Amino acid sequence: MLLEHRKSQNESAEEEQELSEVFMKTLNYTERFSKFKNRETIAATRSLLQQKKLHKFELASIANLCPENADEAKALIPSLDGRFEDEELQQVLDDIQTKRSFQY
Repeated sequence: MLLEHRKSQNESAEEEQELSEVFMKTLNYTERFSKFKNRETIAATRSLLQQKKLHKFELASIANLCPENADEAKALIPSLDGRFEDEELQQVLDDIQTKRSFQY
């Protein structure tokens, strides 16, 4: 979203500057692999994850990777193993998936 904002700022400027190739490649990459499409979904997901006792790395990893189940989450983020019961972690992942499915 920040990159899109920067691009729109550049386009609305009186003297439009050419954006670098690296910037455009980064923007295309983030658009292609973005899991969340709007600020409301991002804020809701972040709020949900911050209510749990997650380390910042775990919070970011869950939000970026969007694992489908507790076993996958624990395999991708080993520090979750032993700290959370599978049912509790699965509930969080299901809530994130629900928020993602209602994006526009």
